[in-house]
Amino acid sequence: MDTLELTKEWDKVFPKSDKVNHSKVTFRNRYGITLAADMYTPKNAEGKLAAIAVCGPFGAVKEQSSGLYAQTMAERGFLSIAFDPSYTGESSGEPRYVASPDINTEDFCAAVDFLSICDNVDSERIGIIGICGWGSMAINAAAIDTRIKATIASTMYDMSRVNANGYFDSMDAGQRYELRKQLNAQRTIDAKNGSYELGGGVADPLPEDAPWFVKEYYGYYKTARGYHKRSLNSNGGWNKTSALSFINMPLLSYSDEIRSAVLLIHGEKAHSRYFSEDAFKKLRGDNKELMIIPGATHVDLYDNKANMIPYDRIEHFFRENLKKDKE
Repeated sequence: MDTLELTKEWDKVFPKSDKVNHSKVTFRNRYGITLAADMYTPKNAEGKLAAIAVCGPFGAVKEQSSGLYAQTMAERGFLSIAFDPSYTGESSGEPRYVASPDINTEDFCAAVDFLSICDNVDSERIGIIGICGWGSMAINAAAIDTRIKATIASTMYDMSRVNANGYFDSMDAGQRYELRKQLNAQRTIDAKNGSYELGGGVADPLPEDAPWFVKEYYGYYKTARGYHKRSLNSNGGWNKTSALSFINMPLLSYSDEIRSAVLLIHGEKAHSRYFSEDAFKKLRGDNKELMIIPGATHVDLYDNKANMIPYDRIEHFFRENLKKDKE
């Protein structure tokens, strides 16, 4: 566990809070990849605190949405970290810009490793937040890691489902076969070139006939609102062949065995709402909840520009499920 000295100016897309202390930290996952994170600690905090690890959205970096969530939760009394996933941002891993259902689930577990041995963290009171595509990774982590006592998935994408079936499950087996052929042909091209071709981030310039949710992504990732130089969605995007492993590995296979608390948050008007609704149907137990935010779209839960992120409910959820006397 290493603590890095903060030597550069604030580089987030959201304002710095005067209620928390900020520092840079790193930790390693069990695949040997060094993950970079921003730690937010409540000022004047004493004793061992409940802690939260945050990641997402898919294609974003810790200086964007996850950092905002983490800083806000620190303002509310939790020690929080926002981390860059393996192969992205300031985290290590080669080749760059590749995603993996296994390794990215492990990233959450590695964050729990890190928090569990922090001197000012109560290791029995750790929760996680996954945003967008990292919502499905967070739920997958909760299914495997019993140290995680509470999980929130905000504006979730099921990354396995969307890659295997397309949006709104529009892809059939024949189309999926053609997609596999394209992706494997790309592997041959990459092998010949000795490098990995990127898929491109959010379309820029934006086509006039782009779906409205793509226009929303543009409004966040490609404008001053959310642009960041290390964000994949703001720039060159993911390695083109990243989809292959998601097609073959359903992320939520064991979500019905999660015994800890889970809160799914989604916008009423989000194109992705069905991911959370269907994921919720599979969860078991009386400590699972689906919260639909009236009028909210998918990107409304990336930042609080529309005042849609239910921070009060998020705080209450973690306070209830990360109590000192909670079993």
